[in-house]
Amino acid sequence: MEEETTTAMCPRAPDQLSVERVAQAHLPTEIGDFQIAAYRSLNSDETFVVLFKGELQADLPTLVRIHSQCLTGDVFGSTKCDCGRQLHRAMEMIEEEGRGAIVYQQQEGRGIGIVNKIRAYALQDEGADTVEANERLGLAVDLREYRQCAEILFDLGLCQVRVLSNNPLKLRALEEAGLKIVERVSIEVEPTEPAEGYLRTKKEKMGHLLEFNI
Repeated sequence: MEEETTTAMCPRAPDQLSVERVAQAHLPTEIGDFQIAAYRSLNSDETFVVLFKGELQADLPTLVRIHSQCLTGDVFGSTKCDCGRQLHRAMEMIEEEGRGAIVYQQQEGRGIGIVNKIRAYALQDEGADTVEANERLGLAVDLREYRQCAEILFDLGLCQVRVLSNNPLKLRALEEAGLKIVERVSIEVEPTEPAEGYLRTKKEKMGHLLEFNI
């Protein structure tokens, strides 16, 4: 029944999903209690994790975030970026709302992988910004793809979403995948000094919608 409702509310949702849910469990955290589910792609070796809570309905605009894995920020607390603090802030906002979902996609370093990300860090130590570092390595600035992230939200029963993001390309990709974006919700955290150059590059070279004057 939930699948039929989602399809009815999302006429552009695919009839067949290219991801499948393979496990789900309860996850108590320091921020609140969530459900955690594992998904795998049916056409690649990519896996995803989704953290969610509350009653998710197709016709109810719901807070969601697509968060790309950042080992250095999410796990080690790097201050070169705002990723870890954005992730925790998104969890807090969903906890406050009582409903929402975070799709955690394992596309480290905007899709270049952890090894190349550390190579890019080394070039940044020499003065390159994040875009220049990727280009010097012969890599694309952003290799991420969001269609299967949208499919995970469909599988959860969502259609109308309020997206926690500052990235207009991500918003466009989710809309193209068939989601109805009711609202973009800004998610900014106070920048640390080491992250100022990173955020400036995001704003000036990648078009991210950041309000901080850096």
